[in-house]
Amino acid sequence: MHVFKARSRMISVRLSEDEYLGLKRQCAITGARSVSHLAREAMGVLLKGGQGVDGLGARMDEFRTQMLAIERKIDDLPSRMSPSVKR
Repeated sequence: MHVFKARSRMISVRLSEDEYLGLKRQCAITGARSVSHLAREAMGVLLKGGQGVDGLGARMDEFRTQMLAIERKIDDLPSRMSPSVKR
């Protein structure tokens, strides 16, 4: 069972619209609950010396692996198509 620590400190950061939209995209990609959650996970990795093996880092590694597998399958599609379908 995970025990949450009470959070009593707050930081504030100004972002451009593009930076904010980039963070929102990362939330969708990584499954983060919110931009705050994504930022907290990223800071946790940073505070661990960038050596975090769980949380955001692990999800990003998994995502990269899945994207490479999809890319390979797409690249292989032409060789699997029947000659009548090829253009």
